[in-house]
Amino acid sequence: MKIFNSLDQIENVEESIVVLGNFDGVHIGHQKLIYRAVRNAKSAGTKAAVFTFSNHPRNFLGKEEIVKSILYPNEKARMLRELGVDYLYNIEFNEEIMNTDPIDFIDNILIGKMNMKEAVCGFNYRFGKFAQGTPEVLMREGITKGYGIHILEPIRVEGEIVSSTLIRHLIENGEMVKCKKFMGRNYVIGGKVVVGNKLGRTIGFPTSNITVDKNMVTPPNGVYVTICHHNGIDYPSITNVGVKPTIGKYKKNVETHIFNFDSILYNKEIRVEFLEKMRDEIKFDSVKELSEQITKDCVSAKAYHESLT
Repeated sequence: MKIFNSLDQIENVEESIVVLGNFDGVHIGHQKLIYRAVRNAKSAGTKAAVFTFSNHPRNFLGKEEIVKSILYPNEKARMLRELGVDYLYNIEFNEEIMNTDPIDFIDNILIGKMNMKEAVCGFNYRFGKFAQGTPEVLMREGITKGYGIHILEPIRVEGEIVSSTLIRHLIENGEMVKCKKFMGRNYVIGGKVVVGNKLGRTIGFPTSNITVDKNMVTPPNGVYVTICHHNGIDYPSITNVGVKPTIGKYKKNVETHIFNFDSILYNKEIRVEFLEKMRDEIKFDSVKELSEQITKDCVSAKAYHESLT
């Protein structure tokens, strides 16, 4: 997959079917759009492309609370590559793009730059100045300019429309099982392991700690059944998200205890996959009480993992 990070970089690209959207989360609705584009591209002998923004337009406007990301940029790129995308146009949303007339957007960017022969988008896709560009505009222009258009109707799960906004809400509320139904996979936090206070090791539960990225949506403080991915291997684990209230004042972080694992992972990359929330984070009266509760949590988490095999 070839990645373009600015419009100026785009040149000499082959004819393609372009999927339009933000794709934060690459949820099951996004996946359906991409499957359609990849399938059509293979049939037509063209390329499959995704046009998205590297920053969220609402954050650029600065009028609302920051919209946090569901996926790290490298994770989004990896998923799109695995789905069969040939070109990823990961362009910064800026004032110039914001003020582009919708027709100019189609003519100069989608057709002129990206060599688009078919557009694929969701029912609520908006583009161009004042968000006046709609799927209907794309369809109308396609008739006269000779490109195809496929508009995906809303995808519903348990009666609710799948959206990145809903998925953020589910993550922020710790509803991991429901979140998976909308994302098509478990929610993941990744990063380099940092040195913690090493208390877990002294009480028999060593942990690998990841600092929380303030730009990413994160689950509420609590204890979760997880899977830790490291170096191509999946390890059953249990994870605490929180501030460690029993032992002092700490910034929110993610600390994972991997069962039957003795290696130290400082500065190593790990990915923590959240399966289900077990309980809220609690402030105990002593480290002894904390240790006793962790033992109980580990027993429950191991039983959960065993039920999956």
